[in-house]
Amino acid sequence: MRKNSPSRTNMYQLVSIIAAFVCLLLTASSCDLIRLPYTVTKTSVKTAYTVTKVTGKTAWGTAKVLTKVGGYTFDIATAPLSWPLTHSEIDTIAGLSPKEAIAQGKVKNAPYVVAGRRYVPMSVAKSRSYRETGLASWYGNETLNQPGGHMTANGEAFDPNQLSAAHKYLPLPTYARVTNLANKKSIIVRVNDRGPFVPDRIIDLSSEAAKRLGFYNQGIAKVLVETVAWTEG
Repeated sequence: MRKNSPSRTNMYQLVSIIAAFVCLLLTASSCDLIRLPYTVTKTSVKTAYTVTKVTGKTAWGTAKVLTKVGGYTFDIATAPLSWPLTHSEIDTIAGLSPKEAIAQGKVKNAPYVVAGRRYVPMSVAKSRSYRETGLASWYGNETLNQPGGHMTANGEAFDPNQLSAAHKYLPLPTYARVTNLANKKSIIVRVNDRGPFVPDRIIDLSSEAAKRLGFYNQGIAKVLVETVAWTEG
């Protein structure tokens, strides 16, 4: 009987290891546990953030998730599709109506149109190294109380008391560290919405985030925005 050569044996061993690794990944992805869906970028702390998740249901029957990232807790609630979008000026997302796009999961980094202008969000790979300085503004109860003020662009319930944010180009959702350059205060926010569609502003924060950063009364502040974690898919 012909024996396998050492090189062929090594190849078989390598294939077996790869196959076992793939099976492990498939098994993990089928569980309700988080399989490292968030990755720390180069510009953040070198050690990995601890990410935990607890699932439940909202009062209106949709999914609710409590997620902790970098010591911050985010209460994430999926909004009913019957709710209008927070940004009612968004005409289309990837050629679909906003509700159709959200239902098909195409709002993560799909192109969208606002007031006739097409916006193309960056890829997840590009967002890993995103770091930008510019003006931040905030939105809160005055938005929530408007018609169409309840649902964010990726289908979550907008809550001005959560640490959330809107960005024109980052994939949804992305976690970003925002630092107020005037007082050096820094927090992590969940980017789950589109905007601000105002010239010279790079991010729109929830009113709670603006309070934590110390510029709620001023309305705007110069900030540094850098991604720290993101959903891989």
